[in-house]
Amino acid sequence: MEKEIVIKSTTGLHASLAAKVVQTASKYAVDIELHYEDKIVDLKSILALMSLAVPYGENVRIVARGARAEEAIKDVSSILG
Repeated sequence: MEKEIVIKSTTGLHASLAAKVVQTASKYAVDIELHYEDKIVDLKSILALMSLAVPYGENVRIVARGARAEEAIKDVSSILG
């Protein structure tokens, strides 16, 4: 399951936003990734997520696999987009 979203935070994917995303993603027993340009990172890793430095208005894709993938994507995308 996957969903494409636009980063709505005017400061982009900053530290506190990344922390919220990681905390939310970690609640689910799914494999969940963020795809940005040619990079793919685990959404349960704050260092990996911060390394992307995704700016405001950029398109990203959230990809999840597992029993609660749809729910995980919905929760994470509500934070980012």
